Formats: sequence, structure tokens, C-alpha cells
Amino acid sequence: MEGPYKYVRNANGKVSRVIRIGTRKSQLARIQTDSVAEKLKRLYPDVHLEIVGMTTTGDKILDTALSKIGEKSLFTKELETALERNEVDLVVHSLKDLPTTLPPGFTIGAVLKRENPHDAVVLHPKNMGKSLDTLPDKSVIGTSSLRRAAQLKKRFPHLEFKDIRGNLNTRLKKLDEKDDFAAIILAAAGLRRMGWDSRVSQILGPEDCMYAVGQGALAIEVRARDEDILEMVSVLHDPDTVLRCIAERAFLRRLEGGCSVPVAVHTEVKDSQLYLTGAVYSLDGSDSLKETMQTSIASDNKVEERVDERVQRVGVTANNMPGPAQDASEKLGLDLANLLLSKGAKEILTVARQLNDAR
Repeated sequence: MEGPYKYVRNANGKVSRVIRIGTRKSQLARIQTDSVAEKLKRLYPDVHLEIVGMTTTGDKILDTALSKIGEKSLFTKELETALERNEVDLVVHSLKDLPTTLPPGFTIGAVLKRENPHDAVVLHPKNMGKSLDTLPDKSVIGTSSLRRAAQLKKRFPHLEFKDIRGNLNTRLKKLDEKDDFAAIILAAAGLRRMGWDSRVSQILGPEDCMYAVGQGALAIEVRARDEDILEMVSVLHDPDTVLRCIAERAFLRRLEGGCSVPVAVHTEVKDSQLYLTGAVYSLDGSDSLKETMQTSIASDNKVEERVDERVQRVGVTANNMPGPAQDASEKLGLDLANLLLSKGAKEILTVARQLNDAR
């Protein structure tokens, strides 16, 4: 029983391995982690699950410093450090927070069924019954996302957009307790997981605001060499979500995008076809490129028979799913990115990145 793993003995003398799940301490992170733990418990009643709340140095860093390095990327790195040191065995993330290239030795072992990936409008209580269209001129909308601001500035020119930071609880408090914002824009998925559906005044469809790569999906990150853990979590893969997110992540990686540039997507699976719409924007939304492509993801359901080789596609390992469909999804993302690059996407994103860095 030596080694990095932890074991417990139950009342009957049976020894079982303890699987430690790392999580941030925010309420939403904990809710998301608990939901994954419950699914694993149902599937593997004999496994002993332990949730480890990570107190990170991020809790002690000022907002101003965090705005430069990105609060989420800081937490992500600290959780990966815990994985690397064998302090935890898996970590639950919002997929949109995970970079398209993971550090060596890590992989996404499961992408769970996607919640609503769209953005939602949450109004200040005094504006109840209104929408973005009907808010008065110069109303201030809070969002920390360049992607949301770029699209909405173009679509709703009568509104103004300002940064708002912090976790969901903090942002809602800033909205409700002050008069700084007429409304804020948040991911619908997070609000739903927190049980705050009643605060959603409007869901923004793709014609108003396309979503972030991976938005609405949860991902489980594991050590790539931990084949038993990889196999255990792989049953949580949702095939449609996996293929959509592989295409989205391949698109973003080829564009060399990230949180510091406005890149948006919309995906749909229909009749064995995967449709991907992708767009890039200038910071004010005045300049943009948007295209749609599709590919067949039909397969004969033969799972690839690779015994030794672990194949990752944009950080995702899904060996229990047909390889050709995953390859087609990845190629779709690359092809769409190349199409936008051929039309000048790099120039738009370079300017957006430089302007954002200078802010």
C-alpha cells in the first residue's frame, strides 16, 4: 500500500482507495464539485471520495493585481500544482477556464453534459421588466468579458459597458446594493447551478451574443498517467458536448486566442452533423469576422483500439468515444480558424490584444 495513494479500511475490513477531489472554495466551485462527486458515488459506491477545498494564495491577492494575471488562471495553476504533488487526484473546472494547451502530464478526463451555454442578463431590481433593448440611454452594463462587451457594444449602441469583477456572489451584491450598474451579464449556467434562475431577465441568443469556448460545460482534469482514474471518470463524458468542445477549443487554439481577446463561438449537433460558428471582434465590436462550417460526425461506433497510446485532442482524452468523430471535430475547429485567419482575423486580434494590454 506504499506510494502516493491514500487508502481507507471500512468496518468490514475492506480496503478502498481514497479519491481526493480538489476544488476552489467559492460557492459555485463547491456546488460544481459536489455534483461531480455525487455522480461518481452513484457509479462507484465502493470508492471513498474526499473533497479537498484548496485555500489558495489567490484569496489574499488584491483585485487590482488579479485583474492583470486573471483570477481564474491563478486558481487553475494552484489546483494543477496540487494534482502534480499528488495532494488531489482530480479537479473539477468550468471548461471555459482551462487553457487549450494543458501543462505536460495533465489531461481532461471527462467533459460533462453541457448546461445552457448562453449568457444571461441580470437586471438591477429597479429595472425589472426591462430588457437590454428597453434600458434608458447611457445605462451602464457590468461585464468582465471582452467577448461579451465587444458583441453587445455593437448590438446595443445606446448602452455603456464597464468592468465588474469577483465571483458570482460578489457581482450580484455589487449590482443590487449600489446604483453603479443597470444590469450585469453572467453565464446562464453558473446562475442555474447556484439556483438563481429567478434572477435571469433575458437569455442572449447567438444573434445578440455568442458564447465563450467551452462555456456551460464542466471538465475533470486528471494526471495523464493515472489510467485507473482516467478510466473511472471517462464514463462521465457526454459525447455531443465532447465533440462540440473539441471543435471550439481547436478553433481557439489555432487563433491563439484566450481571455485577453474577443473570440466567440456557437455549436450545434444535428442529424450527425456538427455545426460551428466562430467569430473574432475588435474591442469595440466595430470590426468583426464571422463564419460557419460543418462536418459529419457519423460513426460506426467502433471505439479506437489503442492499448498503449493515450490520445489527447486539445487537452481532452476520450478513449471511450470513436476517434474519427473526434478527429473530424478538431479539424472543423482548425479549418474554421484558418478561414478567419485568411480573411484578416490575426490583425483584428493583435490590435485587440495590444489595446487590452495597454488598459
